[in-house]
Amino acid sequence: MISLCLYRMEGKAKYILRTETVYVGEMKDGMFHGEGTLYYPNGSQYDAVWENGLAIKGTYTFADGLHYDEKNWHYCDGYDRRFFTEIRNGLKPAAMAQLTNMDPPRKIPKGWYDCGDGFYNPVTRVIKDYRNRFLRNADDDEHEWITRTCRKGYDEIVGHRPKL
Repeated sequence: MISLCLYRMEGKAKYILRTETVYVGEMKDGMFHGEGTLYYPNGSQYDAVWENGLAIKGTYTFADGLHYDEKNWHYCDGYDRRFFTEIRNGLKPAAMAQLTNMDPPRKIPKGWYDCGDGFYNPVTRVIKDYRNRFLRNADDDEHEWITRTCRKGYDEIVGHRPKL
């Protein structure tokens, strides 16, 4: 039950943020307070104990079910480079290697990059979410990181070029 105390939420609440992230849990004086969960639009969630709007203790679960462990995080480290879906479902034959944790991977527009939370256009330096909505402009550091490390929807010939 939600009660308003001078127009501030108190008790159990469901609060939808502008980013479409949804908080379900306890509130006090208009702030997350007590047990509550943030549900993100991509399907992941953060379960936490909140105190005056700050998370005191919590666990993050990715959309595919992988739980983040701050102390014993060994996912995709130097010893085991498998994606979570490969750990859960097994490896595919070598000729069908997985490129991302999502199988099949998203189709990247030509000349753009998949930067994890959306597609990046290196010409305009704009990042749009996977539903083609503006997320942010990339600064020089993010531009360099994306173009160096992220998968690209190619618009150029790569690899060996036969002599004509």
